[in-house]
Amino acid sequence: MDDKIFYTTVFISLLIAVIIIFFVVSIILYHRRYIQLQRERIVAEITILENERKRIAADLHDSMGPLLSTIKLNINSIQVNDEHDKMVIAKSGTYIDEVIRGLRQISHNLLPATLERKGLADALHEFIRQVSVKAQLDIRFHTSGQISIPPEKEIHVFRIIQEITHNTLKHAKATQLQIVLSREDGFFLVLVKENGIGFDVRKVKAESTGLGMKSLAIRTDILNGNLSIESAPGQGTNYFIRIPVG
Repeated sequence: MDDKIFYTTVFISLLIAVIIIFFVVSIILYHRRYIQLQRERIVAEITILENERKRIAADLHDSMGPLLSTIKLNINSIQVNDEHDKMVIAKSGTYIDEVIRGLRQISHNLLPATLERKGLADALHEFIRQVSVKAQLDIRFHTSGQISIPPEKEIHVFRIIQEITHNTLKHAKATQLQIVLSREDGFFLVLVKENGIGFDVRKVKAESTGLGMKSLAIRTDILNGNLSIESAPGQGTNYFIRIPVG
């Protein structure tokens, strides 16, 4: 009788253990699947975003710009004798020029033409010049070694550096920012350092709900790379991205 109770107890205990293990494994697999679905969703969002940026930038450059230039030519061709009318026409031409410049800037922000024409280094130089004009931030940029990142990867590296720079301007209260691109042992290396107020990396990653910090990780993941962020309150922040050449 005692043996029967013993074996029954062992059987029930094993059954309970199997059920618990089953649920734990199921939760782990569900969590992994959830993270994978989140990643796929964000990758899709980034892909759609880049495609829309490219399309809108092309529309602004190829359609709206020439159209506005034609309108300006037509306005300037109007012959009037009244001085007030001449002044109105002249002002209209000036306003159109301002709109054209604004559209060019918007188009550039959506997709820098320099990135497609001349590559990452030149696009970053141009981006830094534009930021330096508007912000009190000393930005230093240099390259080391042969930097020939494939075009399909360049856009993600550019966006990563762009996002870090914007985050620095918005949150870090930094006065200096250093960007270094290099190549070493089969990897492209991206180092971005700033001397701002720093932050608790774990806390920011855990509490981040926007695309900012997540997009850094996802874009690095798309590049099959590795992102490392070193920071602490009052000690600035270092971003280090390691991307395989192949």
